[in-house]
Amino acid sequence: MTTLAAVLAAEIAAHGPLTVAQYMAAALGHPRHGYYMSGDPFGREGDFITAPEVSQLFGELIGLWCVVGWRQIGQPSSVQLVELGPGRGTLMADALRAIAVAPDCRAALDIHMVEISPSLRDAQRATLDGVAVAWHDQLASAPEASLLLVANELFDALPIHQFVRTVGGWRERLVDVDQASGGFRFVLATGPTPALALVPDDIEAPPGAVVEVSPACVSLAHEIARRVVSFGGLALIVDYASEQGPLGDTLQAVRRHGRHGVLDDPGSADLSARVDFPTLMRVAREAGAGAFGPVNQGDFLLALGIEARAEALAKNATAAQRDDIAAAVHRLVDPGAMGALFKVIAIGPADAPAPAGFETVA
Repeated sequence: MTTLAAVLAAEIAAHGPLTVAQYMAAALGHPRHGYYMSGDPFGREGDFITAPEVSQLFGELIGLWCVVGWRQIGQPSSVQLVELGPGRGTLMADALRAIAVAPDCRAALDIHMVEISPSLRDAQRATLDGVAVAWHDQLASAPEASLLLVANELFDALPIHQFVRTVGGWRERLVDVDQASGGFRFVLATGPTPALALVPDDIEAPPGAVVEVSPACVSLAHEIARRVVSFGGLALIVDYASEQGPLGDTLQAVRRHGRHGVLDDPGSADLSARVDFPTLMRVAREAGAGAFGPVNQGDFLLALGIEARAEALAKNATAAQRDDIAAAVHRLVDPGAMGALFKVIAIGPADAPAPAGFETVA
């Protein structure tokens, strides 16, 4: 049993079963024992690889997207470039290298990183050595100003509540101690719980169906949209996401690049759930912002010119490097790899034209 498992078991013994959201928040973000609070989960030696770690092409194209976005919002002389969940800082480093082709844009940018993990902040400092960066525990603590915001694989790690359809209606899924094994198990609440009010009234589903809702995702999307409406800007969100709404059991754990039991050894594996992009877009629009997408990551990167950029890199590359570049492009854009699994939305001013990469969608 991990140290965190013992902490959670004691919490359950004292106060009763945890919601899935409480379990997920502790497993990922417990101040001492949470998965993201120590160590480096990224890369081939870690538990998973994100798009910025696949190739510099991803971050470079995001950087160029920001340059175009800066021009679309009127080229403000001062604007925050904010990244949520910056990992090792790889995306930001690659983006800034690309942004450097537009010195006027680069000069306007103040860099802000929203990161809760002390160890990942250290990694970001090393990656961005020489770059002036302000770190924040949450977006709400960043200065309120015009912004260009990027969030890559952040929303899928925010806590979710799960509800299961029973013959008596929706019941929240909870995490309890399994007295037989000493581990954890899922149980259903015996009656209504506070989060039940979050389940949409219009969902029709058979017994056994699962709905996932995330107040944390909704709150963050609203805060992004509020800032865009109040101060101007654009936000780009890339994630493991759904276009089908909240229906489905998508909670998963990953360790050493393979599936891991969601309730096994909390704090030792990454937990994520598919992001409900339709809900985030509705929240943004209700806050007065515009919402664009979703588009598949592959289509988005192709629209931004990933093939041309790859060809340019390949010109001065060795044969082995050219093979690596081609493999990275395939992984990022192919529908059978990351190209369709990950999707992209943007939040911007309600009356603005579609940002780059979204011209063909509403």
